[in-house]
Amino acid sequence: MTKYFFASLIVFTIAVTAQEDLKTEIDFTLDQWHKAAAEADFDAYFGILADDGVFIGTDASENWQNKPFKDFSRPYFDKGKAWSFTAVERNIYLNKGGDVAWFDELLKTRMQLCRGSGVLTKQNGKWRIKHYVLSLTIPNDDVNSIAAAKKVRDSIFISKLAPRNSQLKQN
Repeated sequence: MTKYFFASLIVFTIAVTAQEDLKTEIDFTLDQWHKAAAEADFDAYFGILADDGVFIGTDASENWQNKPFKDFSRPYFDKGKAWSFTAVERNIYLNKGGDVAWFDELLKTRMQLCRGSGVLTKQNGKWRIKHYVLSLTIPNDDVNSIAAAKKVRDSIFISKLAPRNSQLKQN
């Protein structure tokens, strides 16, 4: 019985170590992605975003597929300064196969604290971001004043959405 216990313990330890190694790779990849933006390294930044990757920004209109996001971002990178996000907290989760990961991160930005979240897949031995969402963090006590400040612009944006806007007006 002791033999089986130790064998199980070794297998468990190897599995946990492998998961931690993958999380370290992902953590490094995300840090490199943010660093590439801060250093305006266009090729490095978009080399980490998957070819079919999606970037969702803080504005309601920012649902960027890779190519349009590149086109939008190029002038910022060409000026030598894109954006600077520094992770102050990050949680990484993996599927059992170790080839899909999802994460959330708290970021220090020019907009103060933001939340990033996303999905990565391992492609040809490298982690690539498939989907990234950047959100402003709003203290619960300030939600009503922020919602009031957004009301007019959000209403205009919603009215331009079709065919869903008829369903949204009912809510």
